[in-house]
Amino acid sequence: MITVNNSPIFVAGHRGLVGSALVRALKRQGYNNILTRSRKELDLRDGQAVEAFFASVKPAGVVLAAAKVGGILANNTYPADFIRENLQIQTNVIDAAHRHGVKKLIFLGSSCIYPRDCKQPMREDYLLTGPLEATNRPYALAKLAGVEMCWAYNRQFGTQFLAVLPTNTYGENDNYDPERSHVLPALIHKCHEAKIRGEKQVTVWGTGAPRREFIYADDLAEACAFLLSNEEAMAYLTAPETIPAINIGCGEDVTVRELAGLVAEVTGFQGELVFDSSKPDGTPRKLLDIRRIAALGWQPNIGLRDGIAKAYQFYLNSMK
Repeated sequence: MITVNNSPIFVAGHRGLVGSALVRALKRQGYNNILTRSRKELDLRDGQAVEAFFASVKPAGVVLAAAKVGGILANNTYPADFIRENLQIQTNVIDAAHRHGVKKLIFLGSSCIYPRDCKQPMREDYLLTGPLEATNRPYALAKLAGVEMCWAYNRQFGTQFLAVLPTNTYGENDNYDPERSHVLPALIHKCHEAKIRGEKQVTVWGTGAPRREFIYADDLAEACAFLLSNEEAMAYLTAPETIPAINIGCGEDVTVRELAGLVAEVTGFQGELVFDSSKPDGTPRKLLDIRRIAALGWQPNIGLRDGIAKAYQFYLNSMK
């Protein structure tokens, strides 16, 4: 059993957007034995290194937030890297966790693993019911393999390995590189730079019509900590006959056009937003059905506008 005070919990990817939020959330929950390793200290793509780490420290629980991630441009440019590195990371960690007695593991998936034209809102049992969005298919297939791997280990070995499927996540320690970031941090960067330079236009990829749902990273992390500490919920969600996946979102979405307007307002950019329809839109809509997590008693606390303001403040601080 994982106890809050003393159980060693390995957070893989602790320097990233979700991983750093997870460390903060677990500390707030009272965990004081959180294990972290930088990529330089432990390359999760290296199976022998992962094996040696688990044999040495023997964590009681694992939260696997390490992954190769990026927006449409990065996924289109480096598809082989996305599928190879994510398969390596999750295969090494999940298998080592089982072989070294880890009972509970939370694997960070993504809402982008649902079919491109999935019925809305997307329920966990809609996975694998249709073709994927072509622009991120290699990444999505890797993450789907991770979900299936969790399910297979639960059925064969009685583990409690659960895949958390968050909607678009943003916040502190996000990636603001315009060529590798997701839509919201990319918009923050573009609008801020345009304001500073006195530019009159900001170009946004696509038509602005797709709808997206967003969750602040600290809300997602609180949900993961909540699940890890909830014995009854973990047992229910990882029962052998149950697909071990749970959506984490806010239950509301906005168009990319509305999102861009909100970011412009928060950052103080007063120019024109121009939508480049020659660029891909991606999936038309990705709204999660969050009734499963809501039924367990969890809900997010940070609204979109407040979250964008917090993210922009962090961006400004990081610029300093």
